[in-house]
Amino acid sequence: MAAAVGRKAPAFRLPAADGKEVALADFAGRTVVLYFYPKDNTSGCTREACDFRDAHARIVRRGAVVLGVSPDSVRSHAGFREKHDLPFPLLSDADHEAARAYGVWVKKSLYGREYMGVERATFVIGPDGVVRAAFRKVKVAGHVDEVLAALAD
Repeated sequence: MAAAVGRKAPAFRLPAADGKEVALADFAGRTVVLYFYPKDNTSGCTREACDFRDAHARIVRRGAVVLGVSPDSVRSHAGFREKHDLPFPLLSDADHEAARAYGVWVKKSLYGREYMGVERATFVIGPDGVVRAAFRKVKVAGHVDEVLAALAD
């Protein structure tokens, strides 16, 4: 079942760009901003990552941590993170297990061709592990402000 507001967030353990494994359980007692994005180094995903980077201090002041997740490799994430000076972990979901658990591994269409891919989405997970806010089919412009507003609630 996909992640939904008011429900326990699906657990995961994924490799990070620094080679360590990161699990949702590592952040028990903290608010987590978990964002799924399709691909490193594409225009929309780069803008989204940089928006989270630029708002990172405000997010941290609100007691939250940011985790980015995409199907890209750890190596790709390491380069993307370094290139854009991202202060938060990027996690590799190469087998799409976390994306499926959160309901964001979906059928997409581009120029009439259908394929499976990650739907851009963000989940705010409370210190108790329950999803407090879910943003699906995210439009990058203004999204971080929506997340900041959800953290203020």
